[in-house]
Amino acid sequence: MSSRFIAADILAPLRRLLKKLSEREVMMILSLFVGIACGLCAVLLKSAIEFIHHSLTSWFDGEAYNYLYLVYPGIGMLLAMLFVRYVVKDNIGHGVTKVLVAVSKNESKIRPHNMWTSMAASSVTIGFGGSVGAEAPIVYTGAAIGSNVARYMGLSYKNMTILLGCGAAGAVAGIFKAPLAGVLFTLEILLFNISMSSILPLLLSTISATVIAYIFMGDAPSFECTISEFTMHNIPFYLLLGLFCSACSVYFTRTTLWLEDKIKSIQKPFMRWGLSALCLGLLIFLFPPLFGEGYEYLHELLNGGTIDLEGQTILAFMLRKSWLVPVFFLLVLVLKVFSMSFTNAGGGVGGTFGPTLFIGAIAGFVLSRTINLIAGGPLVPEQNFVLVGMAGLMAGVMQAPMTAIFLIADMTGGYELLIPLILTATISYGVTRAIEPYSIYTKRIAKKGELLTHDSDQAVLTLLKTDELIESDFSTVKIDATLGELVDVVARSKRNIFPVVDSRNHFQGYVSLEDIRRDMFKKELYDTTHVYNFMKSAPAYVYVDEKMDSVMHKFEKTDAWNLPVVDRERTYIGFVSKSKIFSAYRTQLKQVSHD
Repeated sequence: MSSRFIAADILAPLRRLLKKLSEREVMMILSLFVGIACGLCAVLLKSAIEFIHHSLTSWFDGEAYNYLYLVYPGIGMLLAMLFVRYVVKDNIGHGVTKVLVAVSKNESKIRPHNMWTSMAASSVTIGFGGSVGAEAPIVYTGAAIGSNVARYMGLSYKNMTILLGCGAAGAVAGIFKAPLAGVLFTLEILLFNISMSSILPLLLSTISATVIAYIFMGDAPSFECTISEFTMHNIPFYLLLGLFCSACSVYFTRTTLWLEDKIKSIQKPFMRWGLSALCLGLLIFLFPPLFGEGYEYLHELLNGGTIDLEGQTILAFMLRKSWLVPVFFLLVLVLKVFSMSFTNAGGGVGGTFGPTLFIGAIAGFVLSRTINLIAGGPLVPEQNFVLVGMAGLMAGVMQAPMTAIFLIADMTGGYELLIPLILTATISYGVTRAIEPYSIYTKRIAKKGELLTHDSDQAVLTLLKTDELIESDFSTVKIDATLGELVDVVARSKRNIFPVVDSRNHFQGYVSLEDIRRDMFKKELYDTTHVYNFMKSAPAYVYVDEKMDSVMHKFEKTDAWNLPVVDRERTYIGFVSKSKIFSAYRTQLKQVSHD
C-alpha cells in the first residue's frame, strides 16, 4: 500500500473532526500531530542507523577488522543507489535544499513517498559507514509529513508552508532533543517571511517531537560533555576560533559543491558509484573517524578524552606523537568534506548537517591543541573549544547563527559557554557571509533564481511563474497579410494588439489598433497595403522560462505595458501584461503573508 493511502487512512477521522473547528484551532491540532509523527520518525531513524552500525561492527576484534572499512561504505551506497534508482525513481538527496525548492517552486508540496524513503535510504547509507549526516534526511521527512498532512486537509499555501515548517522544526527537535533550535532552524533557513502569530504551531511541533524523543531515548543531552568554566582571558582565542571556522566554512561549501558536480559529471551511475566507493573506502581505511557520522569520536573530544586508533589504521603512530596529533585531525577535517561528497555523489543518501557538526568539533580541537602545544601547557580548555567550534562552523556553513548558538547549547547542555558561542558564531557567520553570500543549502538554487528570502517583494517575485501569466488570446496575423486581411482579424478579435508572425510562427513584431485606425476604413488600400507597413518591433522579448524579477526589469527598462512571450527559438507563445503581473503579485502577497 502506498504512503499516500496509508496517510489517508490515518488522517480520515482527524479530517472529519477538524471540519467543525476554526482555522487557528485546526493549525494547533495539526502542528501537534505533525510534531509527534516527526518525533517518532527521528527515533526510528536513529535506532535504524544504530542497529545497522552495531550489527556490522560489534563483532570486530583484533587488527584485521579495519579492512572491512574498505567494503562496508560502498555496500551501503550501492544498496541506497539501487533503492533510489529502481524503487523510489526520484532524487531524494540534499533534503534541506529540496525543501527550499518545494516552498519556492512547488507551492510547498512534497511527494508522499518522501515521508519514508529518505529515512530508509539514509539509514542504510550511514549504518554501513557512509560519511554523511542523518539530519537532512529527517528534515526532508518531517517537511514531507507536514506538507502532505496539509494537502490532505485541503489547507491553503500559507498554512501548508507553515505546517511544512512545523515538520522540519519537529524533525530537528526530535533528532537533537532541542526544541528551540528546531524553531530557529525553520525561521532562519526554511521560512522566508513568517510572523509571530505562526510561532505557536512551530513551538507545539517542536515540543511534542522533543517529548517523544525523551520518552524513547531518555532526557540526557544528545552530546553529553564536560566543560570548563568560561574565563575572560580566553576571549581572544574564541575570536581566533571564529576566524578559523570561517575559513573552514568557505572551504567546506565551495569544495563540497565543486567536488559533487565533478563526480556527478560521470554519466554512468555504476562507474560513478565504483569510483566513489573506492575513494571513500580508502579514506575511511586510513582515517577511521570518517566512518559514519563519527559522533562517537565527538563524545570523546567533548569530555576531554583521547582517541586511540591502535590497530585500526596504519596512521595510528601519528597519535603517539604530540605535534602530529593536530596534524592527523587537521587531515580528518580536510578529508571529511571529500568523504561526504563521495558518499552523496556516489549514490548514498545523507546530509551535510552532521558533517558540519563533526568538522566544527575537529576545528575546535585542532586549534585548541595547537595553542596548548605552543604554550607548553593547558592554556585553553580543549573540550570547550570542541563544543564552540561546532557552533562556529554551523553558523558559517549554514549561515544560521542563532540556530547554531542554541542548537549546540541545547544538545550539549553548554549554556555556560553562551558568551563564547555567540562570539565565535557571530565572527564565523559575518566573515563567511562577506566571502560567500549564500549557504551550502542555498547557493545552487540562488544561482537559478529560485531562492526565497525574507524580503517579501523578492519572495513574491520568486513564487510568480511567467508561464502561468501568459495571455494567449491575441489574434495573430502573417507578416505578408494585406490590410484587408488584417481588418478581418480585427473584426473578430477582442484585443487591440495583433502579433505578427512568419510562416514558422516566429514572432516578427506587432500591430496595434491605434496604428491602423486612419487607414482601416480605406478599402482602396485593402489589397495594396500590407501588414509590415504598420508593424512595430517589440521593445523586448520575454522568454517563457524567464524569472519574474528579470521580466519586471524589462518592463521597467522599456516602460511597456505588454511584452511578447517567445521560446528560445523566438516562436510566438503569447503576451504578458504589467497589469496581470500586478494582480498576481497582490494575490501572491496575500498567500505568503503569515500575519
